[in-house]
Amino acid sequence: MDVFHTIAQFRDARRAFPGSLGLVPTMGFLHEGHLALVRRAKAENAVVAVSIFVNPTQFGPGEDLAGYPRDLDRDLTLLETEGVDLVLNPPPEEVYPRGFSSSIDTGPVSEPLEGGHRPGHFKGVATVVAKLFNIVQPDRAYFGQKDGQQVMVIKRMATDLDFPLEVVVVPTVREPDGLAMSSRNIYLGEPERRAATCLSRALSKARDRWDAGEREANVLRRQVIDVIEKEALAQIDYVSVADAESLDELSGLASRSIMVSMAVHIGKARLIDNAVLTPPAGRSNP
Repeated sequence: MDVFHTIAQFRDARRAFPGSLGLVPTMGFLHEGHLALVRRAKAENAVVAVSIFVNPTQFGPGEDLAGYPRDLDRDLTLLETEGVDLVLNPPPEEVYPRGFSSSIDTGPVSEPLEGGHRPGHFKGVATVVAKLFNIVQPDRAYFGQKDGQQVMVIKRMATDLDFPLEVVVVPTVREPDGLAMSSRNIYLGEPERRAATCLSRALSKARDRWDAGEREANVLRRQVIDVIEKEALAQIDYVSVADAESLDELSGLASRSIMVSMAVHIGKARLIDNAVLTPPAGRSNP
């Protein structure tokens, strides 16, 4: 496995790998969710590249950029064990050199939910991912469904800007008790860790109501809120029941697939989760 800290070095190495290449963009502090992406990429491509870069432009004022968990040595050990070929681990000044001023606005799909609560977040995400697509030149890029809105933003950008690649979405990887795997789970102490299962429990309740035939968005939203509000350590940032393609918030009957999503503060951790619910003809799991 070769590790590169500059774009020029990575590009030189990339030319030596003519087969199909799968890219897994990460911010490091890897867990089984990331490794599921790596394994999928390895199964579908001749070459696998992973980027490890804590992107400063997607963090807002007061967010956890300085304290975001990092452990590069551990990450590299995990990636080598998985048989990754190339790792790009640039410093911020390599990605955003002096004078850098361009950015990507991905439009309406980036405005609600995370976009509304974290202004500028998706501009930072879209810009760094576009740069990674240009640097790495992958045939496929792999993202987890846990970041449901991010997936939609990246797919929109890839389509609109004609990137010659496939965006592959991999189902959320969960702990045995249902908690979605996240690097920020390390912020959870023992009581908070137990409390955090309220997110997946709320999604399960919504799915049960959906499977029983409930299509009223307000009823599904209330179901999720009720479960979370019973957890004393949880503070809701938002709960959404939205059209799964446009992310337009719904208030009446849902006639097609929906995404139920939420952001919840538990202790110092801000956790997100979602489930895509489809009519019986074609169900999608979170």
